[in-house]
Amino acid sequence: MRFSVSPAALALAAALGTGSALAQPAAAPEGYIADDQAPQVEDTIIVRGRYAPPTRIEATKTPTPLIDVPQSLSLLTRDQIDDQAFFDLADASRFVPGFSTGQGEGHRDQITIRGQNTTADFFLDGLRDDAQYFRPLYNLERIEILRGSNALLFGRGGGGGIVNRVTKTAATGETFGSAIASVDTFGAAYVAADGNAALGDRAALRVNAFYESLDNHRDFFGGDRFAVNPTLTANLTPDTRIVLSYEYVNDERVVDRGVPSLNGEPLESFDNTFFGDPDRNFTILQANIGRARIDHDFSDDWAFNATIQYADYNKVYQNLFPEGFDPVAGTVTLDGYRDPTNRDNLIIQSNLVGEFETGFIGHTLLFGAEYGDQDTANRRFDTVFAANGDDQLEFLFSDPLVIPDVSFSDLSRDRTSDVQFVSVYLQDQVSLGQYVQVVGGVRYDRFDIDVTDLIEIADGTADGNDGFLGRVDEEVSPRVGVILKPMENVSVYSSFSRSFLPRSGDQFLTLTLNDEALAPEEYENIEVGAKWDPTPALSLTAALFRLDLESGTTVDPNDVGNTILIGSRTHGLELQAVGQILENWTLNAGYAYLDADERGRVVGTEFANRTLAQVPEHMFSLWNRYEVSDRLGFGLGVTWQSEQFASISNAVELPDFTRVDAALYYALTERVQLQVNVENLFDADVFPAAHSDNNITTAEPLNARFTVSTRF
Repeated sequence: MRFSVSPAALALAAALGTGSALAQPAAAPEGYIADDQAPQVEDTIIVRGRYAPPTRIEATKTPTPLIDVPQSLSLLTRDQIDDQAFFDLADASRFVPGFSTGQGEGHRDQITIRGQNTTADFFLDGLRDDAQYFRPLYNLERIEILRGSNALLFGRGGGGGIVNRVTKTAATGETFGSAIASVDTFGAAYVAADGNAALGDRAALRVNAFYESLDNHRDFFGGDRFAVNPTLTANLTPDTRIVLSYEYVNDERVVDRGVPSLNGEPLESFDNTFFGDPDRNFTILQANIGRARIDHDFSDDWAFNATIQYADYNKVYQNLFPEGFDPVAGTVTLDGYRDPTNRDNLIIQSNLVGEFETGFIGHTLLFGAEYGDQDTANRRFDTVFAANGDDQLEFLFSDPLVIPDVSFSDLSRDRTSDVQFVSVYLQDQVSLGQYVQVVGGVRYDRFDIDVTDLIEIADGTADGNDGFLGRVDEEVSPRVGVILKPMENVSVYSSFSRSFLPRSGDQFLTLTLNDEALAPEEYENIEVGAKWDPTPALSLTAALFRLDLESGTTVDPNDVGNTILIGSRTHGLELQAVGQILENWTLNAGYAYLDADERGRVVGTEFANRTLAQVPEHMFSLWNRYEVSDRLGFGLGVTWQSEQFASISNAVELPDFTRVDAALYYALTERVQLQVNVENLFDADVFPAAHSDNNITTAEPLNARFTVSTRF
């Protein structure tokens, strides 16, 4: 397979609290809409401002105001996604404190939250979306990032936090539409459309769709992807609503795993060089995700919802990637493999939410249950180089590479897994008078996995492994928090939460005889924080936390195909300010301090703990949008990260960087807007992420994206 290739400031500083939404003070600014007057798509969603988050969000599963949620969280609204021309989670991650993105081997989303790396802690409207792929943003209302251990609300995983994407749904009684088209200076192009049509007074159909032609600064990189997402909303009765949704995603692209390292640093002066083969490095994804949700209000105080989601993911990726570079000998070493995966997910979730009082004590009660059945089939074929019959080969470097004969023929993994889980959870948020609230809850999970290893079956039972592996884990995950409310728009909180991850890993494929005997990984998060809304359109938050991991796993720096056991501890501080400073000035500013280290590693007789991979000690981001007039506006932002290690080996360090972005907005008419986004304004040399010591991403140099959008 081969993809065609298209031809191709100022830094502001601010660091205050982390974005949530808070209660309203007595006086409201001009243009403010009170909660009880705001237009609503769902009872728990109330939009307040351009970047300011809604007062309540989907991920918390209750109508609790965000100021009363004892947890650090961030939200990226549709406005900010559009203003900064974000198309992937990797783009958005630069503006979320404590959250960074990994390379994902060039074929998937991979994130690190509070030092914990994951490929599976992704959710779609509150339901698990854990296959490995790049998630598009075309159909989203917003992105919700919850930090800290989150098993009570989301089940297994979520050790450092989770990402929940909230999709657009059809709005009854309205007909509207919008479209967008853009192109950048590398030749990448993007078009998207969003249309909503009323079907009588009680139903509506909405369709979102997009197409993107991929290109960037890297030699030979290219591909395309597209998706379509129709949704149907029907108000069956005044108290009952049903939402039906289907999404098809198709993604085909060159897999690019960046550059190798040299002398403990990323290889410089080869930012464009492709260390692979454009005909052999590719990924193909086809995803079908169908969902039905029903919401019913029993009264003003009690509500019920139930969702069933079926998702089918078919994916294959194949790649050659660098494992070393020798400038003296003039050689490069390559490795590679081919990896096809099929996954079917069936998930059913229901929630009963009620608000009531017992005497002078107020309650917000959540009772929920979830069932899942996830079937996965995965195979891996290692490379075999004809020159040496091995999976790695050192050969003469050239630009572009001239790769000796190689095949993907050595079957090294052939497994199927069947995961079934059943969960029940209960949470109560109790108001003890005007100034104190206590939230407490517990979740029970039964996680049952059966793995069939076809290679072990063929090998026989002499090694003690007959190829049939399985484990059942039953875990209880608690959450406790105390919130003090000295004022209606201020809260101070402390919380404790715990999560777990079974030994099969987040993709259910790593179960072995040794793993079968081990208890799950365990995460514990202790946090204190404060939230303040000085105005209804501005949110400030701050959080201090400690996150411990016991018996975790990470990529083996000496063999990226294997994992090793570790424990870790992350201490941190997160600050964020989001919303409207002045009538014509909106910002999102954040800072994170992360001290993330291994625990319990001994070499000889001495402790030899290492710093966790891809966790910068300091992260700062700032984005501003300023309206000069009703027609003209501009944006300016900066991101800065301190140095970070590429892997747990601590042998290769990615240097610190500062990147400045800018934007210009012009309203041609009331319905047509022109937009220019300039990225990496000062052409900084940036290595933002890695997968290993020799798979390091190089960021795009100075470039611009030109966009036209219209509403109708």
